[in-house]
Amino acid sequence: MTDRRLPASEEEVIRRAPSEPVRRFTEQLDPNHPEKLVGYVLNDRYRLVEHRGTGGMAIVYRAQDLRTQHEVAVKILRPDKMSEDPSYIERFQREAEVAMTMDHANIVNLRDVGKDGDMRYLVMEYVPGQTLKELIERRGRLTAKEAVSISVRVLAALQHAHSHHIIHRDIKPQNILVDNRGYVKVADFGIARIVTKQTLTKDEKVLGSVYYYSPEQALGKQADERSDLYSVGVCIYEMLTGRVPFDGDTSQSISFQQVTQDPTPISEIVPTVNVLVERVCAMAMQKKPENRYQSAFDMANDLQRAIRGQSAGMLAPPLAQTPQVTPPEEITTVKPSLLESARVRISMIDKRVLLRVAITLLSLLLVALALWRGGTAIVENLVNSTTVPDLVYQDLAAAQRIAAQKALELQIVETYDPNSAAGTVIQQAPAEGSPLKKGDTVVITVSKGPATQVTPKVVGMTLQDAIAAAQKAGLTITVVETVVSPDVQIGFVLSQVPAENTSISSDTTVLQVTVSGGLSVVPQVTGYSLAEAQTMLSAVGLAASPSVQYVETEAEELHGTVATQSLEPGAQVIQGTAVTLSVYRVPSMMHSAELTLNLEDSEGLLSVRVTLDVGGTEEKVFQADYTADMSRHPVITIQAQEAGTYTYRVYFNNIFTYLGEITLE
Repeated sequence: MTDRRLPASEEEVIRRAPSEPVRRFTEQLDPNHPEKLVGYVLNDRYRLVEHRGTGGMAIVYRAQDLRTQHEVAVKILRPDKMSEDPSYIERFQREAEVAMTMDHANIVNLRDVGKDGDMRYLVMEYVPGQTLKELIERRGRLTAKEAVSISVRVLAALQHAHSHHIIHRDIKPQNILVDNRGYVKVADFGIARIVTKQTLTKDEKVLGSVYYYSPEQALGKQADERSDLYSVGVCIYEMLTGRVPFDGDTSQSISFQQVTQDPTPISEIVPTVNVLVERVCAMAMQKKPENRYQSAFDMANDLQRAIRGQSAGMLAPPLAQTPQVTPPEEITTVKPSLLESARVRISMIDKRVLLRVAITLLSLLLVALALWRGGTAIVENLVNSTTVPDLVYQDLAAAQRIAAQKALELQIVETYDPNSAAGTVIQQAPAEGSPLKKGDTVVITVSKGPATQVTPKVVGMTLQDAIAAAQKAGLTITVVETVVSPDVQIGFVLSQVPAENTSISSDTTVLQVTVSGGLSVVPQVTGYSLAEAQTMLSAVGLAASPSVQYVETEAEELHGTVATQSLEPGAQVIQGTAVTLSVYRVPSMMHSAELTLNLEDSEGLLSVRVTLDVGGTEEKVFQADYTADMSRHPVITIQAQEAGTYTYRVYFNNIFTYLGEITLE
């Protein structure tokens, strides 16, 4: 949600920076020399500081948000890809659409979406540090504790995405970021797909990384949440062994291995591996989705049990045992006297008799074989034969149901047809009544409807109503911007692209809208108590940021009053904007109590944050980092301005861990 206007102070900063001019770069972007853009400012807000990489879809920069002074990551859609293939725009819009539905501590979250001229860009939170792939390459392999710690956080991100019906489809170490504080975040939902809209089928180009995608992705079949869990299993395998489970010279050979072969057991590569963690990895990498974990939550629970050595209650079955072969010395030895006796009997049999018996048996065998083949052919013709049903004018779902009843496969070809509704079968081959065997394929041509359509009017609707109207037309709403509007109520659509009644290609799937954020005028809250300031902000549709900053003072008359506010009084902003407040406090007037923390074991740095529930607002009162050699039960001091009993919450590495109550006196 973006207010594009800069406060006067920031416009002054830009004016005073001649070495970093504010210019549009539409004609300057060169995918072969992306470093040329360093120093440019997107839409008068995002200064590109450093080129970080170029992917198949976008060019990525580290940038500075001139409004907040925060570091951000900016992904700019590659102009060469956009001109070569319009579907790249759809994928770029899809990434924005997917990212806007999610907000999780272990996901690289979306901050802004915008255009500068013809250039489209996404603004994501910037994660300093390295990818999991870089960590593995630097370390060789990770310990089981490290692998489980990272995997549980990846699974937490996937559980959040899956609960929103979103499949990532490209989980791999290159898309898992480990920042300098040890936080783990999942990135690049660029090929993610919202399940309720459209899932990956064998008609689409198979996406993802061949080393990490599941057998069903390798076959081009439908991917679901369990496909992501398979990829997590591959990542665990690589973390524990330092190598991928399947490798080859071509993507085809690797795909073949994913479908047909089992990986080398981890314990054969790393004999000291935690066998319970190996069990979890093996279950996640089962070839059939129904044999894997059915949710990220279940897999994370098993990993936590495994690292604690608690096999009871685990869903992962024990690893397959090697079949026991009877030792050669245990085979019963035939007595020499019996062997000699047998040889004497054989020598006494007339060789001509043996020959006649052999010829007779061979003749009987040939006759039996001929009879069996003839009978098998008759049965096969009776049981496996079928005829092609009439599928023309059926809708696709009905055609698939009828074909399944006849045990026939369908190959679907789509085409535009102005005289048929979308999803209707208009041709088939072979024709109705043609003889086929069960399992054979019938090719059907399915109408995609007319080649063009007319955009609906969504201006003036609520965003929810606009989404429903767009869905009826086969379109997806993308909110390009939320702006200050003194005349239009918050949440209503102000403009749309393309405009209403515009004739567009039926392949177009995105309708871009600008939405009203309403209008709030920031009040003067300095000098008031924190509670009074929160009430004043709420009364005009604004919110006080839960992250309250404190200013130490010895003036008792200032204790508990607001010292500064992040937005100037009188500023016009979007409704719901958060205002950060700093509050005076006199240390001797604070109420406090000591709290003993119970830290979890960690081989790396553990970031700890403690908050208090103050009047329904969660305020941070303590934050520190602890190394592995520090006490697991440190005593800290908690302070608040008012005495009383409070609920406190403890977070490890930004993940809620436990809560309790504490009385401040």
